Amino acid sequence: MNKISYYIIMLGFTVLLIACKSKGNSENLTSQNTIENLLELRYKMLLDYPLDSTAFPRNMNVITGEIKKVPSKDWTSGFFAGNLWQLYQLTDDVTYKNKAKKWTAFIEKEKFNNRTHDMGFKIFCSFGKGLEVEENETYKNIIVKSAQTLSTRFNEKVGAIRSWDFNKDIWEFPVIIDNMLNLELLFEATKISGDSTYHNIAVKHTNTTLKNHFRPDNSTWHVVVYDTITGLAKDKVTHQGFNDESAWARGQSWAIYGYTMSYRYTKDAAYLKQAEATANFFINHKNLPEDGIPYWDFNDPNIPNAARDVSAATVTASGLIELYGFTKNEVYLNFASKVLKSLNTEKYILNENVDGPFIFDHSTGIWPKNEEIDEPIVYADYYYLEAVLRKKAL
Repeated sequence: MNKISYYIIMLGFTVLLIACKSKGNSENLTSQNTIENLLELRYKMLLDYPLDSTAFPRNMNVITGEIKKVPSKDWTSGFFAGNLWQLYQLTDDVTYKNKAKKWTAFIEKEKFNNRTHDMGFKIFCSFGKGLEVEENETYKNIIVKSAQTLSTRFNEKVGAIRSWDFNKDIWEFPVIIDNMLNLELLFEATKISGDSTYHNIAVKHTNTTLKNHFRPDNSTWHVVVYDTITGLAKDKVTHQGFNDESAWARGQSWAIYGYTMSYRYTKDAAYLKQAEATANFFINHKNLPEDGIPYWDFNDPNIPNAARDVSAATVTASGLIELYGFTKNEVYLNFASKVLKSLNTEKYILNENVDGPFIFDHSTGIWPKNEEIDEPIVYADYYYLEAVLRKKAL
């Protein structure tokens, strides 16, 4: 039995243990083998994608076959290399590792890019994943330099890292909930360098977000706009959700994942409490489908005819597995397991006839702009693979 087969079975296909008991179970075994083979085929398609430093795969139109390709400055550029690193961890197939190194190298120049807050997504999801595989001083130096660059976007008065630079006429100093995940780069840079500056910035940002980003029901706003003179929050809006007061599904996922991660580095009980509170909001929401794969926004009035967001499901699953490790609350592990089991079906895995470097369909990127609606998106695959690895580690 190869490693991919073993890990898939560990995710919930326990029918293999009783396959001999009935004809129905024999049919399940056939289905299991089909899914197993389909996943292996999707993984290999990532290897087949041609190297191009200007063409990182971001998403795909399944109907036309068109792949959206982006340069390294795009916030999603690090995920494809991260997917390859994680597939190496899952399979021990050195081909994935060698391809991961090549894609990772294309991103190095981003360590100087101070026009973005997404340094963590780009650098840590590529070079950071590489460091999980092997010791590499070059990768460490790139992470520290990237942390230095990201730190230039920190405003002491606000107590946070500026997110976007666009819409300056209406957003004086915007901070988005997504930015929580870029903090892992800072925390790790302190561990690597011994310089506490990066850790301290990450903590201040986490505290500011904790203070201003969450509603009484523990859902989160997407964007909080700050006054740079007073440091106070002056507006709370959305950019990717249904409206300013709705619960954008991936925003909730970023919060669960981000506060669990921040607790890992600080052991601040307030961070763990918030991660649990938002996780409970997500898991118990009346509009969450039975299979655990959320609609793109919990408050879309078109539910149940709204688009799903697999990426929100995979981010949540990965975050909840880590959260379970800290809390030992079986609810979190059980929900993550349900999500992974739901994804391991032909409903969500891309058909074998789809020629593209993606694993799953049915993610939603930017609904208000009608972009990336119900499509394969690279970061959905990334957090799925991370969740599989985290569950294996348990």
